[in-house]
Amino acid sequence: MGTTMYEELLREVRPEVIETDEHYDQVSLRLAELVRKDRRTASETRLMKLLAVLVEDYDRRHALPPDPSTPAERLGYLLEMSGKPASSLIPVFGQRSHVNEALSGKRPISAEHARKLGAIFGLRPGFFV
Repeated sequence: MGTTMYEELLREVRPEVIETDEHYDQVSLRLAELVRKDRRTASETRLMKLLAVLVEDYDRRHALPPDPSTPAERLGYLLEMSGKPASSLIPVFGQRSHVNEALSGKRPISAEHARKLGAIFGLRPGFFV
């Protein structure tokens, strides 16, 4: 699975537990670059998942309320981080109003939606339910 390339990425990024806002900003920028990328290598996907865990950990410790985030909040976060407009999710939900309802939490994210979102963002569908 391209271990050598993954190791090179790890040496470049040097991921570690995020302790400061400045470090958070740096890691978030790198994560956003990876999320925005249309085609990622397997190594880049592994790094993206690792950075997402580090950002989520920092958020839970510093920014977000202690309760776990909702699927709508996670989806909104990914949209923000990726720089994609909400309209890019119309193929997933079928209509702009359904996208808005999903982002506001008024419409649940179905298993089919989760599969499609997982493919778009390179994450497991379970992240969205």
